[in-house]
Amino acid sequence: MNKGHFVRRIVGWVLTLALVYGVFCLALGAMQKRLMYFPDPLNFVPSEWALKELQPLEVKTEDGLTLKSWYSPAKERDKFTIVFFQGNAGHLGYRNYKVRPWLDAGYGVLMVGYRGFGNPGSPSEYGLYEDARAAIQALHHRGVPEQAMVFYGESMGTGVAVQMATEYDASALILESPYTSVPDVAADRYPMVPVHLLIRDRYDSLSKIKDVHMPLLLLHGENDHVVPTKFGKELFEAANEPKQAEYVADAGHNDVYNLRVQQMILQFIAKLPTDALLETSH
Repeated sequence: MNKGHFVRRIVGWVLTLALVYGVFCLALGAMQKRLMYFPDPLNFVPSEWALKELQPLEVKTEDGLTLKSWYSPAKERDKFTIVFFQGNAGHLGYRNYKVRPWLDAGYGVLMVGYRGFGNPGSPSEYGLYEDARAAIQALHHRGVPEQAMVFYGESMGTGVAVQMATEYDASALILESPYTSVPDVAADRYPMVPVHLLIRDRYDSLSKIKDVHMPLLLLHGENDHVVPTKFGKELFEAANEPKQAEYVADAGHNDVYNLRVQQMILQFIAKLPTDALLETSH
């Protein structure tokens, strides 16, 4: 084999590899919504999931969608309403075991219904922000002030919760298995792919957390392989005081909410000042 022919073969291999790599990156970019959101499209009601206290709450978004969230008002004036933002898969009913202790303790609960998750529309970052705003406004119309709310975000929903915490003066923010941003997590998983250039739905909580000024409770499993704990720790370090974190040993991404964490959440909320709640009726 002469030198010229060898060089041409090398160049051909390099060009082929570059083409394959380019097609792979383009495919990831085109399929990113399917890789990010895994909604259950069926419409469920709370009673089917042993949440008879909750009732479907119809809300209208700014971009014209009519969505259903699940809602139960607080039992007493000095009880907060926990606004729950779910993760990127399934539907609200799968989280019944999380909200059950809150209901039993007399707190109000609003489980925010996303577009595409048993609702019309297709999920996107700014679409989910619109859904969250519409649900919070629905609480306002029912006489629940911002100070009577506690925002709770789960996994991908932590990005929604952080965004809402920059817009509304809630009394506290709870983040379960959070991240700095979606591109950061994706780059950790696909280090050879320029994900920071490809991903459109970024949920950049790290750049926003400095603008959140309310008590923070952060929960993360030490064995989380979906959103590694290092991202939660980085976000926590950037957050303002007062703040506390619990890194749960032997817990992964989907089992961080154990009995001890449940009690910690209830204790955290119970210590929040209720003066603002008692000054207003809701």
